[in-house]
Amino acid sequence: MNGKIRLTSLALVALVLGGASGHAMETNRLQVIRDVEYARVGEHSLKMDLHLLSKERRSPILVWVHGGAWRSGSKNSMPLGMLAEGGYAVASVDYRLSTQAKFPAQIHDIKAAIRFLRGHGDVWQLQTKKIVVAGDSAGGHLAALVGVSNGHLELEGEVGNDRPQSSSVQGIISFYGGANLTTILKQSTPHGLSVRVPALDLLLGGQPDDVPTLARLASPVFHVDAQDPPLLLLHGDQDPQMPVNQALELWGAYRKVKAPVQLEVIHGALHGGAAFYDEKRMAVVKGFLLGH
Repeated sequence: MNGKIRLTSLALVALVLGGASGHAMETNRLQVIRDVEYARVGEHSLKMDLHLLSKERRSPILVWVHGGAWRSGSKNSMPLGMLAEGGYAVASVDYRLSTQAKFPAQIHDIKAAIRFLRGHGDVWQLQTKKIVVAGDSAGGHLAALVGVSNGHLELEGEVGNDRPQSSSVQGIISFYGGANLTTILKQSTPHGLSVRVPALDLLLGGQPDDVPTLARLASPVFHVDAQDPPLLLLHGDQDPQMPVNQALELWGAYRKVKAPVQLEVIHGALHGGAAFYDEKRMAVVKGFLLGH
């Protein structure tokens, strides 16, 4: 699977994701435990939802990081219901948005969520030796950065009460996520610029050229080494918001150090949509998980 690129056609089947409010719910055999607090930052409560198949041990755990240009979105947007129904535990996490805190607060929060799962997973019969981080769009960027920065002191942070636990992950899945904030604007369409310029201002406190050290710290491509966990990238070749070159850059960085990477380019796909979460693409994700 090392260095594999697959070019596939745009699929039309939509994923139907069930949802309901409340602290716990069950759909068929799928239980959703909502609003589990994993850390606090001042008065800010950081929470996750656990999507669990009832009465079964689950491995690995998928930590889902939502998108929203780093400034919007929530844990309620969790499109991996098909995987959860298939027996994978999914922890969908909220993190401080860029309207609440600048980078690297988002990474500190996600790593705190991973440490929390390792510290408290027995409560839900979770097998925490293998954790895979996944996300879409800005969440895909954050997931990739979490995965390639295992042990990076500046990105670990001090959020939460489970700091003795490891925040390392054993796999990364990025759905149309960013990879290099120092090049993304040069690669963007006019529409992409209209989204990314203000979003980067909020995230970094300025444009990448104005804060180059911070932009590099926030870019997964500059953290890649041969010890990084296996990576799966899924990206549309017509994405007007997150250029497909972002996925190609991260794929190339992995290839350079001979780390395991797979790139699934979806012909005709834009930024998100049903084609990324249908049965065909979920089979690709399952194959990646089983293969590693």
